[in-house]
Amino acid sequence: MDNNTDNIEKNTDNSERPYAIVLYGATSFVGQITAHYLAQFLSNSKSKDDSDSDSKEKAPQTVAWAIAGRDEDKLKKLQAELNEAQKDNKSNTTVDIIIADSNDDDSLDAMTKQTKVVISTVGPYLKYGEPLIKSCANHGTDYVDLTGEAIFIKDMMDKYQDAAQKSGARIVNSCGFDSIPSDLGVYFTQQQAEAKFDKSCEVINMRVKAAKGGLSGGTIASMATIFAEVGQDKARRRQLANPYLLNDDENVPDIRQDNVNKPEYDTEHDRWLAPFVMASINTRIVHRSNQLLDYEYGRDFKYDEAMWMKDGVKGQLMSVGMSVGLLGFATAMSFKRSREFLSQHVLPKSGSGPSKSEQENGFFDIRFFGKTSKQDIINTKVTSDKDPGYGSTSRMLAQSALCLAQDIAKNDVGGGFWTPASAMGDQLLTRLETYAGIRFEVIVNKS
Repeated sequence: MDNNTDNIEKNTDNSERPYAIVLYGATSFVGQITAHYLAQFLSNSKSKDDSDSDSKEKAPQTVAWAIAGRDEDKLKKLQAELNEAQKDNKSNTTVDIIIADSNDDDSLDAMTKQTKVVISTVGPYLKYGEPLIKSCANHGTDYVDLTGEAIFIKDMMDKYQDAAQKSGARIVNSCGFDSIPSDLGVYFTQQQAEAKFDKSCEVINMRVKAAKGGLSGGTIASMATIFAEVGQDKARRRQLANPYLLNDDENVPDIRQDNVNKPEYDTEHDRWLAPFVMASINTRIVHRSNQLLDYEYGRDFKYDEAMWMKDGVKGQLMSVGMSVGLLGFATAMSFKRSREFLSQHVLPKSGSGPSKSEQENGFFDIRFFGKTSKQDIINTKVTSDKDPGYGSTSRMLAQSALCLAQDIAKNDVGGGFWTPASAMGDQLLTRLETYAGIRFEVIVNKS
């Protein structure tokens, strides 16, 4: 634990700061998407009572915000685009610029002291994320990101949990497709189980029924960084294998967690299963939420994730292909020469990603199958009409920041490292359904 607390601002009241939100890394691929979404959402002139069917996603907000990064020219270009878009929406709001660099602590401190919440899209977080976490923790600034790097979160918790608790900074990682659909999907499913059966689910299986979207160069860079880290360090590999990596209480559960890492047949739903690449981060976030919610799901709670394939030979071949492909990718990315070759000649480059059309036409459909200790069954789903990694992630990230800034009082949720479900729960779920095109529903039948 980092005990250097000399520069920590104790229990900081950041309500009078000039900005509600600063988007750091605004010129990155996902940063630009998030910036344009925020500009559209915050400047739209429709009222909540507008009869237009789209009005639920266009409720106006009075929010002062800024974009930040190290490249002033790129920021100015983006600023002009955002201000023009807001003018088109007949808004008088303008977006400011803050110059800040992860290699310059003073610039980060100057930025974090000006805002209630920082959104960080600067990854790989293992390489670039720590200085901003440190600054936010020291100055009582709330923080959200979209990291899928569990070992980064563990490192930051170990170093800055005390500082964040003392300053009042709420640090909420994984506020994108990693891991809001999983985290809030389990939270929603457990709520429904409690309401219907007066009992939480002992087991929940998450299955990705369908998803359409692409990867950006930034996502690939994050994956490469993780594989490089665990490929050369046995202790890191042990960390990554621990399902309770992010549980930091004195009495961590020791229930064996299932892990779909090879082709399996789901006899209950007559489908083949394949590994889900994001299960390693999502499951850890869900188990930490359970801890932070005082083990509302139970200390014996079991949770796993997998991808659904079709039934029959075709489904089996798809499952085998997916499993072999993921294993081959992981193996190749674990060695420096093959990792560099793939990064330079095969995989998307940093700053690139799905086109706007691909983002708009993407979607995801995720199912949760819950069962209580008395074998009562509850099935739910989480769906979105945008590309999961970018179209939906940008909305989830932005609404998470707005939720912390506007809906969650410091007296209700204090400083420290949180998860989306444990910090924002019902308020974030409502925001996502109202403004972000995310739907949480109970499945009446088992279709």
